[in-house]
Amino acid sequence: MIRRLFTEHPASVGETYGAHLMMAGGFSLRMVLGAAACLVHALLPFLFVKTGSAIITDLHGRMVTHRDRRRCAGTAPADAGPEARVAASPEMVT
Repeated sequence: MIRRLFTEHPASVGETYGAHLMMAGGFSLRMVLGAAACLVHALLPFLFVKTGSAIITDLHGRMVTHRDRRRCAGTAPADAGPEARVAASPEMVT
C-alpha cells in the first residue's frame, strides 16, 4: 500500500521511482533558476531577456513534446515485435 504511493505515478509516466526523482528534481532546479532569472529581469529588464522563456520552452519540450507515449502507456503498437513490447514496458524504463 505505502510502496504504491511512491511508484504508481512514476510508473504511469514510464519511469521508476529513482528516475522520476531525478527528473522531477532536475525540473525543480531549472524552475527555481528560471524564477530567479525572471525576478532579476523584472527589476533589471536588460538582464535575462530570454532566459525565463527559454527554460519554459526547454522544460515543455522535455516533459510533453518529446515524451514517448508508448512507454508512458506501457504498451507498444499492435504491429510491433516482441522487442518493442519489452522496451515499452514501464519496468524496463530507467
